[in-house]
Amino acid sequence: MDTRPHLVILAGKVTDSVTCGFLPAAARLGLRVTVLTDRPADHRGRYGPDVTVTGCRVTDYREVVDALCRSDEPVHAVFSNSDFLQAPAALTAAYLGLPGKDWRAATRAKNKALMRRHLAEIDPVFSVQVTDEGVPEGPYPLVLKPREGVASEDVFLVGDPEELKARYAEIRKRRDDPLVAEEYLPGRLYTLETLGDGERLQVLGSFRTTVSPPRFAEERLEWAPVPPESEQILAQLKALGVGFGACHTEFVVHEGRAHIIEVNYRIIGDHADFLLADLLQIPVFERVLRVHLGEPLGEPPARPAGHAVIDSVFADRPGVLRSAPDLTRWRDGEVDLVYRPVRRVGDTITLTGTNRDYLGTVQAIGPDAAAVEAALARFKAGPHWEIS
Repeated sequence: MDTRPHLVILAGKVTDSVTCGFLPAAARLGLRVTVLTDRPADHRGRYGPDVTVTGCRVTDYREVVDALCRSDEPVHAVFSNSDFLQAPAALTAAYLGLPGKDWRAATRAKNKALMRRHLAEIDPVFSVQVTDEGVPEGPYPLVLKPREGVASEDVFLVGDPEELKARYAEIRKRRDDPLVAEEYLPGRLYTLETLGDGERLQVLGSFRTTVSPPRFAEERLEWAPVPPESEQILAQLKALGVGFGACHTEFVVHEGRAHIIEVNYRIIGDHADFLLADLLQIPVFERVLRVHLGEPLGEPPARPAGHAVIDSVFADRPGVLRSAPDLTRWRDGEVDLVYRPVRRVGDTITLTGTNRDYLGTVQAIGPDAAAVEAALARFKAGPHWEIS
């Protein structure tokens, strides 16, 4: 009988964060892993012999609980890195009596309307659900977006009721899930990366984020000192009930006030999780899994020296990707760089104006901003990508 601790991961699509981050971390921790997923064909054959892939309707915690309770194998931790599966994972962990997130906090974080209502007293932000019945009056410009959306998909800045009505009709041709309109929050855009064990919450760091208007696709993340206004964000996260496991929070700072844009109750994505591990020089993925196994937080990481950036490479035209770099690591002077592909040669590219247009990401860590920017410019000047 296999006596190693048993980790269950709830997964939807295949992601680099799980494949190259959490599964190798689980192996280093000596865990046996079951991946429960509603896309088993996508996952089978990708992982080693210590990983079992099982089909399950993971969006329904009742199906997950039933699948785990039908097995005689004990479960020691339930974890997910999917935006859509945090509440099912939390409910499953609670049913099994395992460490996990508060399912109500996971639900509030994912549902932007619930989040705004819950924070109304400490951070009032205009927000209303948009329906076919009429266009809301509000402090234009507004940001129209799916209530539980991801990756800047179908997010639009609208200047007046007529534009909102037109964008609403456009989005409704593609999707039928609820939409919300929120007041546009001006200011400098940051992220706050945290890790908690239910008792203590550590700030791992912060990035300054550059987005491309008017669709808000993320262009780059630049390592930055944690702004003092982040104390306001920590208070808002506490009010939401966020305090267990990894959390990636996007917020703006304007005239001394900090406002949450959205809470992603999982580790930062778009390959910035790997940058976080390399820059902080701590086993970030193992630390996340350890709290789900019931272990307390370790010592907080030291503030790293130097400068770091994640630059996103966007497709500039639709077509078929004919050439592109594979995963590559190299050193340019004093700068360490990593290129990680998002799209593969042979993929068909359709421009969306969102994060879905990424071809890959370039990670750069160096002694200062000048060295990092020069190394990035030299790499991106090369003829690496061809779309035809």
